[in-house]
Amino acid sequence: MTALAASVAELADRVATLRAAAGAERRLMIGIAGAPGAGKTTLARRLVARLEATGICAAHVPMDGFHLADVALEALGRRDRKGAPDTFDPGGYAALLGRLTAGEEVWAPAFERDLEQPLAQAIHVAPDVRVVVSEGNYLLLKAAEWRAVRERFDEVWFCALDDELRRERLLARHILFGKSPEQARAWVMRVDEGNARLVAPGAAAADLVIDLSA
Repeated sequence: MTALAASVAELADRVATLRAAAGAERRLMIGIAGAPGAGKTTLARRLVARLEATGICAAHVPMDGFHLADVALEALGRRDRKGAPDTFDPGGYAALLGRLTAGEEVWAPAFERDLEQPLAQAIHVAPDVRVVVSEGNYLLLKAAEWRAVRERFDEVWFCALDDELRRERLLARHILFGKSPEQARAWVMRVDEGNARLVAPGAAAADLVIDLSA
């Protein structure tokens, strides 16, 4: 699929069109996938803000709230590759998305970057929320446990970003949250880039590919 350099306003218009087709009373579910550092969270937050500004009640519920806590990762022997698909709880994520799809009021987990830990029941999704935007690396993985996640969304978009720029952003993020430059570079190349390669084929299955390099 050709990547489009769509603006947030254009994406909000797309959501409005989807709502009109689905029925304005039904809660619309939009997923945003992409490699680590591609800009998913920033796009999700800007889209929600734009929808709110146009009178559509929206909420951002990130996949990262379903990170396994460090204590669990250490017990499983996976702490050294935190962020890989098997360091998340996709079943719990799919179950929450199912409740959101049904229009329920929920309290959803968040991810606290300062702590690098999930934060339980930190995000309130009220009954009047009509659009939920959820982003994460693995929304388009083909593994069965992740296909159950994909089925909860009306559309899933894929963020595409120049790899060099994406890696630069990841380095800066890891340094900001406590790693030395050497540790950050090693983590990006050993962990983040491996995850990026897993994610890349998902672009072909996305409903829309968004070019964020422009």
